[in-house]
Parts: sequence; C-alpha cells; structure tokens
Amino acid sequence: MLEKTLNPFEIVQKQIRQGCDALGESDELYHLLSEPERVLEVSIPVKMDDSTTKTFVGYRVQHNDAPGPTKGGIRFHPAVTKDEVKALATWMTFKCLIVGLPYGGAKGGVIVDPKLLSLRELENLSRGYAKAITPIIGEKRDIPAPDVGTDGQVMAWMVDEYSQLRGVGQTLLAVFTGKPIELGGCLGRKEATGYGVAIMAREAAKVKNLDFEKLKVVVQGFGNVGSYAAKYMHQLGAKIVAISDSTCCIVNEAGIDVIHAMKYTIINNSLKDYQYNGSIELPREAAFEQDCDIFAPCALENAITSETVKLIKAKIISEGANGPTTPEAEKYLLEKDIFIVPDILANAGGVTVSYLEWVQNLYHYYWTFEEVQEKQEIKMVSAFKSIYELSLEKETDMRKAAYMIAIQRLAKPLRLRGWL
Repeated sequence: MLEKTLNPFEIVQKQIRQGCDALGESDELYHLLSEPERVLEVSIPVKMDDSTTKTFVGYRVQHNDAPGPTKGGIRFHPAVTKDEVKALATWMTFKCLIVGLPYGGAKGGVIVDPKLLSLRELENLSRGYAKAITPIIGEKRDIPAPDVGTDGQVMAWMVDEYSQLRGVGQTLLAVFTGKPIELGGCLGRKEATGYGVAIMAREAAKVKNLDFEKLKVVVQGFGNVGSYAAKYMHQLGAKIVAISDSTCCIVNEAGIDVIHAMKYTIINNSLKDYQYNGSIELPREAAFEQDCDIFAPCALENAITSETVKLIKAKIISEGANGPTTPEAEKYLLEKDIFIVPDILANAGGVTVSYLEWVQNLYHYYWTFEEVQEKQEIKMVSAFKSIYELSLEKETDMRKAAYMIAIQRLAKPLRLRGWL
C-alpha cells in the first residue's frame, strides 16, 4: 500500500512541525514557515519548429526572504507540480541556513520533458520562462540556478534574456548561478552537489566507525548529482558496485569504472546496454536490493518508500535527491539503526558553490577549482558536525536535528524584523 503522504509539500510541512515541536516553538512560527511568501504561476508561449505555438505552464516560488535574497534552481520536468515546487523552495530555505548562507529558499519549475524539445525550442522555452519571472528575480532579490532538466546552457540563455530586459547595456551575471565558466560560472559548480553527497557519506562513515576504503556503494540516479557522487566516493576509496538511471541498473561486484560509465552516458544519454568490464544490466528497481554499505538516492522525490525501503541493505544513506525518503520509510530505516544524512545537508553542495559563484560575480574576482572545493568542504563538514552533535545531545535523528538548527537560525531574523 502506498503512503498517504507522498505529496512532497505535505512531507516538508510535517518536517517543519516536528522541528518546531522539538524546539518548543510557537504555532505562529510554524504557520509562517509552512507556507511560501510568494507563488508565481506563468504561461509561456513557445514557437515550435513546426511553426505552431505551444503554451507551457511554469512556477517560481519564494519561500522566505528574512535571511536575505532567495535562492533555488529551475526544474524542467514533465512531473513538475505546484506543490512540488513549493516543497523544493521550502527545503531550500532550510538547506541554506544549515550551511550558513545568507539566503532564503526559492525554486522554479516548468511542466515539460526537455528531451522532447529541439535545441531551438529549448532556448525559446528558457528565454520565455526567464522573461515571465523577471519581475520577481534579481541579484539581490532571487537568484535562480539549474536543477533537473536544466544546465549551464539554459542559464546562459536566461542570463542573456534577463540582461536584455533589465541590463540597460549591462550583462547581469549575478542574477543566475550554475552558468558556464565562460559566462561568469564557478569552477567546481558542476561537481558541487555530487561532491557534497560524497563528503557527507565519508563523514557519516567516520561517526559509524567504518573504514571508507572498505565500503561498497550503490548510487540510484546517474545524472549530474549521482555521477559525481559516485566519482568522488570512488576517489575517496569506496567501491561503486551499482549505479542506476531511468532505464536500468548496472551492477558489478568488482567495482564499476565510474569515469568510463560517465563518458558512456554522455554519448548514449543513458546507461542502457552498458557492459564494460564485466558489468551486468538489471531492471532499474534492482538498485534498491543490491548489497552495500552506502546507498545514495540521487534521482527524484519519493524514491525510498515503505515498499522499496525493505530491500535496502545499507548502513548509511546519503540523500543526493530532494525528498527521496518518505516519512514512513524513514521510520523503518531509523528503527534499523541506518544512519541518514538528510537531503537538506547532503545535497547542499550545489547551493553552497552557487553562493560562491554569486559572490565572485558581484566582486569580479574568481577562485581556483581547488579553492572552491576547499571552501565547500569546510562549510559542509562544519554543518555536519553541528547537526550530529545536536542529534546526540537531543537523542534524535539527523533530519530532525538539521531542522531544529535551521529553524533556530531562521527564527532570529524573523523576530528581529518584527515578523513574529
């Protein structure tokens, strides 16, 4: 039987409620945090290659700007819903606060399968969406970035569109992050989310007294986040025994050559028919039942449900996706003493390096790749330690401890501003 709470916005509201209750916070604070400040719904007319015009529906949600300008990605996916975007914007607020960024959360989405669009149609949609949300974004107001189905090229088109509308002869680079390096992007941004997932898995292994170099890893989802998570966990010494995408699961007990698999997916757009070095192909659902020490869900929401959770054999879960574990599944995992690094910490590397990109754009001074990764690691490891220490002090799990820290940090500017 499927959970009744698969709506991601209902899940995040429940998480906020639990965090507020654990802190003894007021109902006023809960109600203020449980709904976004602003929800913009737009219709985007796009001229298609066959000369017809198709209209797409999109959203931009700004959850809370008390800590500073809002920040969050833009998702192009056929399953985008208003509630999903509201949930993602809310998670972004807490994610930013956990790693000490001066942002509130935001998120955007368009209901579309970008794989079905030509390059010109994708550009037209990207520019149309940027134009539609221009009235509510800006480098000191709301800074979008890439997410599922979007990338640096999409950000480049959006920068150009926004600059034509608001630039008055200027190129306004700091309004979007996740841009190509040649257009004000940040070295290490493409790798950042996956790198963070790997670093958090390493920190979790330390507190569980596990030798990372002896651990086996399964990565569910092999897009940008999952592929780099696999790459960096392999570099840290772990063995990647299974990876999966929307088409299949690739298993190799001897260890998958992650770099080779990444190159294969670039050429073939999926893992389908990947057979290198003894790897075998199974149905994509097989990722959940592979024997491993670390399981990294790096695809979409609600991957680990009350049904799939019973297949997982891991000791550690490092959540690369947003909201990959339902509350019912999480309860089961915690009862089994499985250590969960929650999404709002594990995948915070993307927004952390987006912040570094924003700072560089504002100051026109750029760091090296190594400097960026060092700054990201310092912030994320510090956040992990703070959350872990609180979880021990309060005898609670990492997710609840993360929300407690984030809510405490958000309540202060809210009260200072007189909103409470």
